[in-house]
Amino acid sequence: MDGAALRVNPFRADPPGIRHIGEAGPVLKACLPMRVAAIDLGKVRVGLAVSDELGVIAHPRPPLAGSNQKKLIGELVVLAREEKIRRFLVGLPLNRAGEEGREAKRIRKFAQALADATGREIELVDERFTTVEATRRLREGGVSARRGRQRVDGASAAVLLQAWLDRAGAHDAGRERAT
Repeated sequence: MDGAALRVNPFRADPPGIRHIGEAGPVLKACLPMRVAAIDLGKVRVGLAVSDELGVIAHPRPPLAGSNQKKLIGELVVLAREEKIRRFLVGLPLNRAGEEGREAKRIRKFAQALADATGREIELVDERFTTVEATRRLREGGVSARRGRQRVDGASAAVLLQAWLDRAGAHDAGRERAT
């Protein structure tokens, strides 16, 4: 190494003499926020939202086609790899009483296929009223009913994801105060 200084990353658990640049070690990885994606699965269109790098804000994405599940899962595999998604939230349709309906079985099957294809964590999340809330927010933002139909799927996924991020942030803040 001709006098070059060896930089040691104290967050890596590698043996001395092994040099890694640009990778977080196991301790640092545990401290980094994770990027999360939320999916509002429809038969025709699939709403998608992705968190920012800090895991604080949900950003809606353009809808994906929902008619071909194999193609959809392939697109989500690419998304997970390129955007470094560590967890997918999949909206689970429940009725007003909180029980699973007929669509829930299809969603569970999709979630398992997504987990198998991506190797990422999958969390099923109650999606009741997300479309209603997304539609309300779009209207308040001045989006017309016609344009709103094109955006409501991503907005619904963003509502789902933002609620999850807010709960996760409150949980983390409570844990920090307790220590």
